[in-house]
Parts: sequence; C-alpha cells; structure tokens
Amino acid sequence: MFGDKENINILTALLVAHGVKRAVVCPGSRNAPIIHNLNECEEITCYPVTDERSAAFYALGMSLADNAPTVVCVTSGTALLNLAPAVAEASYRHHGLIVISADRPAPWIDQLDGQTLPQYNALGHFVGKCVNLPEPTNDTERWYCNRLVNEALLSVTAHGRKSVHINVPISEPLFDFRTETITHQRVIRSVSSSLDIEAFRRFVSHMLSTAKRPMLLVGQICERMDEVEKALKIIERSIAVLAEPLSSGGQRLFDLTLAVHGDEDGLVPDFLLCVGDTLVSKRAKAFLRNNDIAETWLVSEDGNVYDTFMQLTGVFEGNPVEAILSLADIVNDDVIDCRHAQQYATMWNARMCEIARQMVEIEPSYSQLAAVREFEISLEDMDYAFNVHYANSNAVRLACIYSGHYVWCNRGVNGIEGSLSVAAGFSVVSDSMVFCVIGDLSFFYDQNALWNTNIGGNFRILLLNNGCGGIFYSLRGLDESKAFDRLVTGHHNTTAKGICEQNDVGYLSARNMDELRLGMASFMTVNTKRPLLFEVFTDAVKDKEAIKYFMHELKKNKIKK
Repeated sequence: MFGDKENINILTALLVAHGVKRAVVCPGSRNAPIIHNLNECEEITCYPVTDERSAAFYALGMSLADNAPTVVCVTSGTALLNLAPAVAEASYRHHGLIVISADRPAPWIDQLDGQTLPQYNALGHFVGKCVNLPEPTNDTERWYCNRLVNEALLSVTAHGRKSVHINVPISEPLFDFRTETITHQRVIRSVSSSLDIEAFRRFVSHMLSTAKRPMLLVGQICERMDEVEKALKIIERSIAVLAEPLSSGGQRLFDLTLAVHGDEDGLVPDFLLCVGDTLVSKRAKAFLRNNDIAETWLVSEDGNVYDTFMQLTGVFEGNPVEAILSLADIVNDDVIDCRHAQQYATMWNARMCEIARQMVEIEPSYSQLAAVREFEISLEDMDYAFNVHYANSNAVRLACIYSGHYVWCNRGVNGIEGSLSVAAGFSVVSDSMVFCVIGDLSFFYDQNALWNTNIGGNFRILLLNNGCGGIFYSLRGLDESKAFDRLVTGHHNTTAKGICEQNDVGYLSARNMDELRLGMASFMTVNTKRPLLFEVFTDAVKDKEAIKYFMHELKKNKIKK
C-alpha cells in the first residue's frame, strides 16, 4: 500500500519508470511518507544511513559502483544542508545524485516553525536542476508535477550529469498509507548529445600531422574501464601520454618524472589535448602553466570552459572516454606521419621507465610511504577482484607513486570529508573486495560511515595514522608559523580501536615494519563477515623524511647517469 500524497506517488512512479534502483534514506518524520513509498517499490532497494552528510557520500559510492544515479532522501530543515559537500563532489565528477528533500508547506517557511527554512535552491550552483513539486489538486497541477519530476530525472543523466534536487512539500496528515496502486505516469525521454567523432578525428589528425610534440593529458575518469587503458597503450606508442591511476589504472609516473627531469629541454608539448576531469599532480599543472604551448584543446563533458593550464585554445563537447577510444583508432589506422611525435613520446616513455626501474630498488623506512608500498605489493598477489579507494591529501599522492591499478578518489572538489562513506557505499553494491586507504583526519572526520548496518566483510580500511594532517609538513614555510602544530595540522592522540569496537568492525594495528608486514598479510587475506580496519601508526616527521629520502635517491641516480 502506498501513501495518499499525489506528488509523492507521481515522484515514486517516475523514479521507477526512469530506472532508479537504489535509495539511501535518512530517518525523519516529514520524509517518512517518501521513504514508505520507496520501500513499497520492488524495483527500488532502500539503505538506511542516519548521518545525512555520510549518507550523501554513501549514495555517491553506490552510484560510482553501478554507474547509475542514486537517490538520497532527507527530511526537512537543516538535514538538506548536510548534503552539500557530497552534492558538489558528485556534480564536479559528472556523476550526479538525485536529492529528494521533504519540506514543510510554503506558508510556514521562515515563520519560526520547527524544521523550516527555504529549501528550494538551497544547494545553489552545485545542482544542475532544482524543482519544487506542487501538492496537486487538479489535472493541470498533476501535469506540472509530472513534468517537473521528468525534467529533474532527465537532467541527472544529461549534459554533464550534475546532481539534481527534488523538493517535496508535504502537508499534514502525513501517514495515511491506504493507496493500493499508483497511477501510471507519462515518461519523457531524451537522447544525450555525444562527441562529434568525425569533426574530432579531422581536427586531431590534422594536429598530429603538423605537431612535433603532441601530448595527451588524461585527468580523472570516474569509470573503471579496461578499454581506456588498452587505448592509452596504443596511443602512447606515438603520442606522449600523461595519466594517473585515477585516469585509467596505468602507472606512468609523470609527476616523479617532472620532479627529476622537469628542467630538461624538449619536454614541453606544442599540442596538448586534455580529457577527463581533475589532475592530482601540482608539478604537471605548474609545468604546463609556465611553458608556452601552441595549441591546447579540451574535451569537456558539459561543454564548459575549464582553462586549468591557462593555455586553452578550444573545446570539444563530449565524453572523454569516447575521445580516448577515437584517438586510439586514429593512431592505430597509421594513416598519418607521426615520426616526430613518436620521438617525443619515446623520450617521455624512456624517462618514466627509468623512474620505474629506480623505484624498485628504493625501500623506504617505516612510514606511510612504506605502508602504501607494502599494500600495493601485497595486492598484486591477490587472486580476487578488488576496487581501491584512496582518500584525499597525502593518501592519493602516495597512490600516484605506487598504484598500478585504477584508483577511486573524491577529486571533484578534493575535500577530505566523505572518502570513507563513498568507499563504504561502493562496497555495498560491489561484489569485489573494496579497500579504502585513508589518512587519520579524513577517517575521524567521516567515522559515521561505519555507523550503519549495510557494510560487510568485503570492506577493508587501511588507516594511515600519524596523529595529524601530514600533508601540511610538505608545504614549505608553513611549519614556521606559531599556529602550525596546534591549530593547522590538527594534532591528536586518537585511535580507531574504540570506533571499531562500537561499530563491530575488526581491528588490526602496526607500529613498526615487522608488524606492518604481518598485519598486512591478515588484512589482505582473512575471511570475515564484518568490515576490517588496519591502523598503521607512524610519525609525521619520519613520514616527511621518508619522502625526502625517496626523492633524493631518484635524483641522485639521475645525476650518476
């Protein structure tokens, strides 16, 4: 039996008709009629999460895992505002959420009544579409409600795939659940625009035939696709390819290459094609911003101008994956003369291979660097399917050194909040083992990700705990501030053991290299029905020294040659 609210019934029917399969729901009375309807639908599975901020990131993780929009449903008042960080992250990653908020009737907004604030447009620029549903009393208002819901659900999958917000005012009484079936609703469909392949091929073919130093730069791609890495391996035979584990799963080490060889002549491209979203490497951004490039073109999923390197010449609107596959076809067809380009690509590839060879010989002392190295080496020996999420700040930068597989990370707006929740949500949908490598500030900030009943034994957390925000130690000059230790780095003496106990999460720990290796073996292989956390305690100063030694060894070997 469904509820008696027509706007909710119209919304429910259209969610099903548009193929929505999952909804993360947060407790509340005003949104209870919506939750009731969602739970009545066989086509939609509901997942309870109490903390709204965590819930929205949790929904993003589900959306990433099955590449489909997920609902997050909250009650009225400030509950909606807690979704803003995840909504922004999802929109900037072109993987939008469907936000459904229950609301009070309009006459009571801003009248000092409980849980009332202006909810329509509360998420502002971070959503691509916001609609405020009427409470229909006639056919025209029913048509209007239907149209608004269709518009929102079309928007979440079209033109950049930003999040959408559906605000649902609900008058009392709230809890009349005596409607046997909901009325069939008109469904509006759309055909999304795609990359103009022919125009793209003509332009790129022309540029490759004239450029001497063409380069493909691949930012974050929010889909794990083996086809992308296969295509890049074809492309890099003729074109220099700079890509991170967040891009494709390949490990090209261009950030370290720039650290060691960035001052050499001939490394600067004369034609740069950018696809995908954000880039982790600050060195690459500085390198490209500080050198003149004749032509810089961007493949932009939403058609917007993103002039990250201050060199932009033009924009193609289209999907980055389509562009990469098309470029691989162009190179594979062998119809253009790429000899000059191949020399440039060979030079870049040789530098990166040199770095890779040197890295094998460098064994860091006990540190976060050593922990990630041990984790990635151990992962190579596992015979199960896996997905690895790295949190922001230092963790993802360590991934860019050692990860040889695709890496998931919240790089839309690079916040430390929500990394654990995204990985947790992903694990619920995925049949694979799901790892989350995360720093201490990010973990403790998002600890409520473990406060739900959905996660299981396929979720593993590698917690790198050095008692502060270790990345701040790498920022030159910051440690001279008197505010550095107590106010900036977030120093603490917290451990995750108690959090694990209260949330029924298995717990392991290490404080030296022997314990790290022993614990890692259990962490990777133990069979358990509950999540497992491995807390690696390190010292922030020694973490910094380990990185410094690592970079010194790379540069020293270059000088020897």
